[in-house]
Amino acid sequence: MNTENDRLIVAISSRALFNLDESHRVYEEHGVTAYRQYQIEHEDEPLLPGDAFHLVKKLLHINHILDQTRVEVILLSRNTADTGLRVFNSIEHHGLQISKAAFCGGSSPYRYISAFNSHLFLSTNGQDVRQALENGIAAATIMPSKAANTEDWKLRFAFDGDAVLFSDEAERIHKTRGLDAFTQSERESAKSPLSGGPFKPFLAALQRLQKEFPEDTSPIRTCLVTARAAPAHERVVRTLRAWDIKIDESLFLGGQDKGVFLQAYDADVFFDDQQGHCESAREHVATGHVPAGIANLIPDTKSR
Repeated sequence: MNTENDRLIVAISSRALFNLDESHRVYEEHGVTAYRQYQIEHEDEPLLPGDAFHLVKKLLHINHILDQTRVEVILLSRNTADTGLRVFNSIEHHGLQISKAAFCGGSSPYRYISAFNSHLFLSTNGQDVRQALENGIAAATIMPSKAANTEDWKLRFAFDGDAVLFSDEAERIHKTRGLDAFTQSERESAKSPLSGGPFKPFLAALQRLQKEFPEDTSPIRTCLVTARAAPAHERVVRTLRAWDIKIDESLFLGGQDKGVFLQAYDADVFFDDQQGHCESAREHVATGHVPAGIANLIPDTKSR
């Protein structure tokens, strides 16, 4: 029997789950008192889906397939419970199985992410995401996107490699010493596994959930989408083998734009550390920016 410790736990902010643009505008223009009054007056009006809504819906559908709770979604919000009542009413309206929440009254909710044993945190607040990453939690800033895969219940995750699944140790060489030095270093280190990046624990937890299904019928697929190309591919393959983690699909793009490939893969969400790549990808798929690694310390160039 599966225990609570076996669950995949995803924490999400209310603004990532629902479209709160209008009420946030009231807060920005008129202050917290007007915001509170606005939410109370509209608390029986269901909120529209936000940029991570369909991802959450597909995650929770896995519980229906397995007829047991193997995925848990936790709501983390800067609202108070009073102003957050509209959020919970909207959760009920949309039929989402979300029962746990932390309403933090204006404070950052990041400190509750670990307390809930979360594997992943999704938010529209970049500062909260950075704090989560600093505390060892996979986290991403969900970017506005009109693209959402609602065609089926298959759940397709896509990940960048360096600074997301892997550490940024190789990326640092590329950024500071150039492509030739990066290629030479990766060739020499091909048999030395890379260290894990911020999303390695989440990928491992996701794979444990995948193993609940026969391989040919799993509702979850994973894809590595990296600007690396041969010969820098070998270290990646050997790293995943050393971790005993299987990626369903791997795209080594050699610097080509990732967006059209993500669209071809039909991704539900893509995680990348580089803002420029995220801006391109969000035109095609829901995208989470992972503000980790050297790419977020110096001006953006092509990642590997």
